[in-house]
Amino acid sequence: MGPGHRAGSLWLVISHPTTSSAARVTSALAEAVVDLDAIAANVKAIAAITRTDLMAVVKADGFGHGAAPVARAALAAGATWLGVTSAAEALALRDAGLTAPILSWLHRPDEDFGSLLDAGVDVGLSTVPHLRAVAAAAARRGGGPAMVQLKVDTGLSRNGAKGTDWVDLVALARAYEMAGSVKVRGIWSHLADAEQHGSPLVRRQVSAFRTATRVARSAGLDPVLLHLANSAAALTTAATRFDICRIGIALYGVEPTDEENHDLRPAMTLRSSVVNLKRVPAGTGVSYGPDHVTAEPTNLALVPVGFADGLPRSAENRAQVWVGGARCPIVGRIAMDQCVVDVGDRPVRLGDPVTIFGPGPDEPTVAEWARWAGTNPNDVLTGIGPRVARRYQGVTA
Repeated sequence: MGPGHRAGSLWLVISHPTTSSAARVTSALAEAVVDLDAIAANVKAIAAITRTDLMAVVKADGFGHGAAPVARAALAAGATWLGVTSAAEALALRDAGLTAPILSWLHRPDEDFGSLLDAGVDVGLSTVPHLRAVAAAAARRGGGPAMVQLKVDTGLSRNGAKGTDWVDLVALARAYEMAGSVKVRGIWSHLADAEQHGSPLVRRQVSAFRTATRVARSAGLDPVLLHLANSAAALTTAATRFDICRIGIALYGVEPTDEENHDLRPAMTLRSSVVNLKRVPAGTGVSYGPDHVTAEPTNLALVPVGFADGLPRSAENRAQVWVGGARCPIVGRIAMDQCVVDVGDRPVRLGDPVTIFGPGPDEPTVAEWARWAGTNPNDVLTGIGPRVARRYQGVTA
């Protein structure tokens, strides 16, 4: 049975195959269990709030969850677009058999855009050189205009055109439209502070976006897709919802703001097991340094997951895992391949399961891991490495 085939109510797909899928599953020291039903439920919950179309952002291998399985689940639940960073990500989705509209938004100006155009992928553009390159690729290819979406910088000061650069970009895009090599399907931007409810910067960016859209229309463009909202804005700020909302972290069940709860379902559970267990006396140094010394006699459990697998070292001596029916602290430095957990006198045995993070509330969540590490959940999820096997469960329509 190959990747993507159904086995009863369980999808068995390994994101990083080497020899056989069965060997990967049985030999993995850790696995990330991805709940596709949670992905689908999150799409429906978000759509009920936004009342717009949704673009499922599946860049970075679906935030570490697996781009193609997540994309299928999101589309089956009602998402209408897929969003990725690069041409390689977009073409990988096409190779996986996904035919839904895709927007790819980060490219070198000298990139060969022909493969994207052949695959029917919309190209996100921010500069005149990029636009010229896409128009030239469309002219060489023939068969109709390249579909593009122009990005305006409304205040993030990252990608996107602003000021006279925006005026020049939309004017040239209109010229290419009239020549038949380009069609501007959309105009979009990205918010800088949407996670802060009521942020004045968001209000300014909405205003700037509307102004930029008017400039584009006055140049003769007629985009049918306007989009500004990311996960946080889509769920909290109606003024940012235009024709479509781009959902990233919320798609994977992580609340994008601390102020509100939208009953999202975390989609990934990271699991491992105890591979060594030892009783140590008080005064025992643990791991490198040692940065931790036991204050009393205790039991130490070794878990074969480390920073090469995605556990952030900055979370050490703060992070917890679920083992033996309780939360237990990681003690000492997190190493490349392993970490040590103080399980005290709990009845933990060799081979017992360990949940590093999951949906909660008993086991730690990825949001808690992000707080312990001083980062965001996106960073933790996308850091889960290729040695961790992905296992998919749930039924999608």
